[in-house]
Amino acid sequence: MKNKTLIIGASTNPERYSYKAAEKLLSHGHEIYLIGNRSRNVFNREIFQNTIPFTDVDTVTLYLSAERQAVYYDYILSLKPRRVIFNPGTENSHFEKILTDNNIEAERACTLVLLSTKAY
Repeated sequence: MKNKTLIIGASTNPERYSYKAAEKLLSHGHEIYLIGNRSRNVFNREIFQNTIPFTDVDTVTLYLSAERQAVYYDYILSLKPRRVIFNPGTENSHFEKILTDNNIEAERACTLVLLSTKAY
């Protein structure tokens, strides 16, 4: 398995980009963890509603608007990921500064594009 990625804003709706990202990450051999607003399963993985103390998270990829991210700041910092990806529509300069102040890379990018261009 490659690096572990936490998707925050996970969905079971195939039209949502978080769903597409989960599917593509798995097809590229990445292990994923999922947090969303409903407890369900997708791709034989549980979507958790609560913040779980996952270990060895390399990347957090966000699919939440900036306004909905604040409740996750401390949680994401506690995971000590290498980077946090702000997908289009999730940009948050305030949180990006908090991350960089804590030596976590804040990247404005699209997870799907990074995967398709082999830049992930």
